[in-house]
Amino acid sequence: MKTKTLTEQLVEQILAVEYGSLPREAIDMSKQVTLDGLAVMLAGATEPLGVGRISTEYVRQMGGAPQASVIAGGFKSSMLNAAYANGTMAHALDFDNTWYPLNHPTSPTLPAILAIAENYQLSGKQIIEAIVTAFEVQGRVRLAATGLKTGAGFHKPGTTGTFGATAAAAKLLGLNQEQTLMALGIAGSRAGSLSINTGSMTKSSHSGHAARMGVECGVLAKMGWTASADVFGPKGFFDTFLHGDAKPELLIQGFGKPFRMVDPGVGFKKHPSNYFTHRPIDAALALREEFAIQPAQIDRVEVIFPRFEYVNRPQPETGLDGKFSVQYTTAVALLDGEITVDSFTNERRFAPDAVALLPKVEFHIDDAIPADFDQMHVVVNVWLSDGRQVSKRIDKLSGWIGHPLTREQRLKKFFSCAQRVLEEKQAQRVLELVEQLETLPDVTEIMDLVRVERDAK
Repeated sequence: MKTKTLTEQLVEQILAVEYGSLPREAIDMSKQVTLDGLAVMLAGATEPLGVGRISTEYVRQMGGAPQASVIAGGFKSSMLNAAYANGTMAHALDFDNTWYPLNHPTSPTLPAILAIAENYQLSGKQIIEAIVTAFEVQGRVRLAATGLKTGAGFHKPGTTGTFGATAAAAKLLGLNQEQTLMALGIAGSRAGSLSINTGSMTKSSHSGHAARMGVECGVLAKMGWTASADVFGPKGFFDTFLHGDAKPELLIQGFGKPFRMVDPGVGFKKHPSNYFTHRPIDAALALREEFAIQPAQIDRVEVIFPRFEYVNRPQPETGLDGKFSVQYTTAVALLDGEITVDSFTNERRFAPDAVALLPKVEFHIDDAIPADFDQMHVVVNVWLSDGRQVSKRIDKLSGWIGHPLTREQRLKKFFSCAQRVLEEKQAQRVLELVEQLETLPDVTEIMDLVRVERDAK
């Protein structure tokens, strides 16, 4: 009897996921990530440098059958185009959720799921089933891809995210085993995205590309397109992208037992910036409040950080680049007492107070601090003009795994994002619908609401 390949075993696991056997925790988390995903897509449409505007206009110019909604665009386009625009907007602010090992599970997958579900009028239960599958597959690929380093080489949404989106498409399009093998094989040739583009508009398009390719891989496979039937086998994804620095067995080991969106869970961001900047931000905000620090009092700031050069950007070139700068995010937190979407406009980046404080923020590496995101801590020291030195250490983040945001905190984020495009009544209705997602016959009303053109508010 022929031994099943690892890819065949993975496909069996994918096709075995059924709504009726999902734990309540996975269903609830699926609704949470849907709400958070819609929020950051809506807010992403208003990204200050124009990521949402350009990606929307690009899709409008490309045309396409009116199959799925372009969020905040006021029109429909093809499933592929809508998935691309919405995925790009989902990651435009770096406000989309993440988890451990670090990855962005929602922005490459939910836009593909919504595009297919809207076009084919699929039920909320089918959507939840696809979300759980997408998260589990990309989580397993991320675990197995031990050579996929954070902040270096290939950016994860365009690699692991592409496989997650493809697995979701396989579920929603009703692919059989052979078709799903082909879809994953196609995805292997669609995976990519370079981390060197971090700080530019192109980084957000990695999620958009993954979502679009997930739809494409599923549709092509259903039409009979062929590909390698063992994309995770010899000379496949792991050998090509990671030169064998992988543990392929983790693709299937413990699959869904429990689902990774339940354990270890999903982290929801409080600030619209790279997650490694959040501890310094929280430390700066705490110091500002505790000691009533005024910007004019600040002589010098020191951020003690693990060895992770990705966010060591002393002079970010744009507001968007500032999302990946510990120095800039710490400075703005001290100046404004908050971090918002508008903290990353070019106007804020080059405002006189930010330009004056930024050179005073020093980034010091302490090799004794683990660089692993889950284990690390940071220390922020501030020297004041009256001679005082104040200090704050941050270990665990609220919103990170094991320290979830409260429902009140999650809803505060949702409404602050959604109301950049929607009226309060519209946002409230989206919330009501998502929170009863498993009862919905389709997502038509949700997509009609979020499709409203952002300038029509």
